[in-house]
Amino acid sequence: MRLRSDHTRGVLMALVGIFVLSPDALILRLVGTDRWSLIFWRGLLTALTLLVCFVAIYRRDVFKYLRAIGRYGLLGGFIFATSSILFVTSIVLTSVANTLVIISAAPLFTAISTGIFLHEPVPVRTWLAIFATLVGITTIFSGSLGGGTLLGDLCAIGTAIGIAGHLTIARRARTVNMVPTVAVGGLIAALAILPLATPTSIDAQGFLLMLLLGVVVLPISTALIVLATRFIPAAEVSLIMLLEAILGPLWVWAILSEVPTIQTFIGGTIVLSTLTLHSIASLRKQSQ
Repeated sequence: MRLRSDHTRGVLMALVGIFVLSPDALILRLVGTDRWSLIFWRGLLTALTLLVCFVAIYRRDVFKYLRAIGRYGLLGGFIFATSSILFVTSIVLTSVANTLVIISAAPLFTAISTGIFLHEPVPVRTWLAIFATLVGITTIFSGSLGGGTLLGDLCAIGTAIGIAGHLTIARRARTVNMVPTVAVGGLIAALAILPLATPTSIDAQGFLLMLLLGVVVLPISTALIVLATRFIPAAEVSLIMLLEAILGPLWVWAILSEVPTIQTFIGGTIVLSTLTLHSIASLRKQSQ
């Protein structure tokens, strides 16, 4: 019963985290400033928000809590920073559709990574679900692939690899709360990009949007996604993250009036059906 409860908790954390994260690409597009400033504010605001939360929760024990992440935490923070920089760059240089469909390869990289470094077996059902969701997402964006720049597409591939690496490290150190790696990564990204950024170039409306992103969206979503790896395999978390490739374009449709194509509805049905069946199969396995 405890195993089933833990698995359910992990799935719910990942699902809520992805839903909260889904407007990320839309907000970045709406801010409308250069990518270096986007990276700077995105990283800095996320890091500061999480650090304030850590101090409020742990008070005098906050430094002990932060030190507990150890060398894995520092490595995870560096990888998170790198993937964040690559993600924003990809969003700016290529289409949102290209970025999200390429990032959807993250479950494959995660399954391979956890298998190699953690010797964590990936169930056949998860492999089948990964390939089925990739088919669904490829269907969604079949008409838009090739419309972005090569550099933007390469950055999206780097983002997918970074997501896999960060989830693998979080899973490796699952006995420790690895949420601080997100704050560490945000600070690394902000400091690394500061020489290229122009933080004051953002207008009032853009800064309000960045506050929404850096104070609400990213801290909540990334914390839930990282915590989910304590209860379910990283490959399964990465699989659930594919939902962003469905929800992200829907936000763009709702706000920017970009009407989804028939491929979006067909592919979305494939992805959502696959995730539902996979979750049901996992819950039944845990209850045995």
